[in-house]
Amino acid sequence: MITYHKTTEEEKYAIAEWRYIGDYAIYNGAPYEEQKKRGVGFANPRNNFYSFYDGTVLIGFINLYEEKTGVFFGIGANPDCCGRGYGQLMTKTACENSRSLFPGKPLYLEVRTWNTRVVRCYEKAEFHIVGEPIRQTTSAGEGVFYHMIHEI
Repeated sequence: MITYHKTTEEEKYAIAEWRYIGDYAIYNGAPYEEQKKRGVGFANPRNNFYSFYDGTVLIGFINLYEEKTGVFFGIGANPDCCGRGYGQLMTKTACENSRSLFPGKPLYLEVRTWNTRVVRCYEKAEFHIVGEPIRQTTSAGEGVFYHMIHEI
């Protein structure tokens, strides 16, 4: 059974230690202590993180970050749980929570164009690509991204 709750401090430390391989290594995050020193990521108080479990296994997290005209959606899956359909479930839950927490604001995300597996996941959850791909620099480095929106 899949459950979720607000992310705890202990979970923030654990998630920050997740390590991906190959092209996905770009998603390896900074240690939580470093994030706390800089007030970013899991330490940014404006973020709304939720941790997801399948039984006792921490399978991933979502983040809903309210902005003036929309809500930014972030997601991360435990590297040991990728490719098992959990992303679809977490994405649908993010859409429901966003509607409840931030009524009237569209949910959006930015995803690297090469990450076709995740793009398909988002499309199944009724996100759609808006505009042309954009080149930008993030905390995870430079890349080309699709801007995707889930209308209310």
